[in-house]
Amino acid sequence: MPFKPAKKQFVLRKRIELKDAAFAVVPVPYEKTTSYGQGTRRGPAAVIDASWQLELWDEETGTETWKKGIFTAAPVNCALPENKFFPALERTVEELLASSKALPFFLGGEHSVTQALLPPFIKRHKNLSILHFDAHADLRVSYEGSRHSHACAVYPASRTNKVVQIGIRSVGADERQFHNAGHVVTHLMHENLNFAKLERDILRELTDTVYLTIDVDGFDPSVMPGTGTPQPGGFQWHEALKLFKAVCSRKKVVGVDVVEVAPIKGSPITEFNAAKLMYRLMGYLG
Repeated sequence: MPFKPAKKQFVLRKRIELKDAAFAVVPVPYEKTTSYGQGTRRGPAAVIDASWQLELWDEETGTETWKKGIFTAAPVNCALPENKFFPALERTVEELLASSKALPFFLGGEHSVTQALLPPFIKRHKNLSILHFDAHADLRVSYEGSRHSHACAVYPASRTNKVVQIGIRSVGADERQFHNAGHVVTHLMHENLNFAKLERDILRELTDTVYLTIDVDGFDPSVMPGTGTPQPGGFQWHEALKLFKAVCSRKKVVGVDVVEVAPIKGSPITEFNAAKLMYRLMGYLG
């Protein structure tokens, strides 16, 4: 079925057709398993609102990325029960990939949505690898009674596909067995502060085709304070952007998600920075 445009588009003041877009933004305001701070269901709308405050000329890439076309879909229905929501979201992704050549940017919502976003890409792209930017390993089999918890976000994909993790500074005792094991390469933050070496390592470890999943708590809380479970000692803005730029220029990035924005009333730092991050990544990939 055709994707309906959102009432308010990311960056753009007027709507365009999906067929004319280089990028497709799909809001997924899902929040069911947050275990500390709340508010990720409000993240997508807040990021889209903040995007209207961006300068359309990107000072780093030197381009007006919006001219390539950015389509924003109406938010995914997140009111379904858990056992129906994840299959429905997976079908939505399959429909998008089948009907459009636009590069998808999924905007969460909590990180659990990545479980449903990844399977269509895994089916479509042989030897897909996943760059996982996060403070947390998210490798639990289940958490607080749910296999679809945000704490399990990349576990299912890690059973079959290469997962390269960066920014990690929180690993549970029950997920230790999975990090740096099997298909998973985990770069603990405190052990990887030589960012030039880290860049070389992740470019070597990733396959040629990459899906990029970005939990905003991979950044230091000074950059992204509005998130449910912030951790000290994360990436600063330019440190992270340099790594993303290298991956975007050297690999074929086929999909991106940006998740776990939980807006703080009266402090729009996180949603604005997340909007700028998405626009910058589009500039790298355009």
